[in-house]
Amino acid sequence: MDPSLALKAVILGIVEGLTEFLPISSTGHLIIVGGLIGFNDAKGKVFELVIQTGAMLAVCWEYRVRFCGVLRGMASELPAQRFVLNLTVAFVPAALIGLALGGLIKSHLFHAVPVAIALIVGGFVILWAEGRAATPRIDNVDDMTWRDALKVGLAQAAALFPGVSRAGATIIGGMLFGLSRKAATEFSFFLAVPTLVAAGAYDLYKNRALLSADDVSLFGIGIVTAFISAFVCIRWLIRYVASHDFKPFAWYRIGFGLFVLVSAWTGWIAW
Repeated sequence: MDPSLALKAVILGIVEGLTEFLPISSTGHLIIVGGLIGFNDAKGKVFELVIQTGAMLAVCWEYRVRFCGVLRGMASELPAQRFVLNLTVAFVPAALIGLALGGLIKSHLFHAVPVAIALIVGGFVILWAEGRAATPRIDNVDDMTWRDALKVGLAQAAALFPGVSRAGATIIGGMLFGLSRKAATEFSFFLAVPTLVAAGAYDLYKNRALLSADDVSLFGIGIVTAFISAFVCIRWLIRYVASHDFKPFAWYRIGFGLFVLVSAWTGWIAW
């Protein structure tokens, strides 16, 4: 394998893992970083989606006891059945809208400037949401109803627009719909599993003609790197949400988005 290509896989794997579960848009960062390092062709876009599997596996490992308990209890335990139902209900909106509009979105919006605008707008939405003094009515994911899950799922669908952030949409949406910060963050982790698996598998199948056996090692590097960096990020975020809000991420989004817009407008960086 070309060492420079392997390095690009490592860089994008780290970016994916560190941004997937933070409200700053992993897709947006991958588009921008991929453009900077010259790995944004058709195969690069497939790579960006497939390495999300590494981030998903990090969630599965961190919550392996929870997931194993759900699998054991699906046939007879009501909490496990409710958990699966909620994930299914929350997954459906983004899946349906993605199938209907995914190609159109990728062809017109997977560019640095639309991403930057979404980052800025999303930053102000986070500041607004954090400024609301609402008392959560749901402190634990197990207390969610299917209606709560549907609302979060509809919020996740907004993240089909690159730069919005899947984590940001589900966490902030969950908080606006009555979930505590901790419950919204955990449900965002859990919802990532079916969402990332489906998106990666669908895109891999749809673009299989672009790939060859030589790409296995490249994708493997990206997935492993994404797993490691995502695992570190998940552990950190669990501790962070216990005593902090998301305002710093909002300001980061706004600052980074403005940087991209200004650099594109001045021609300093050829996005």
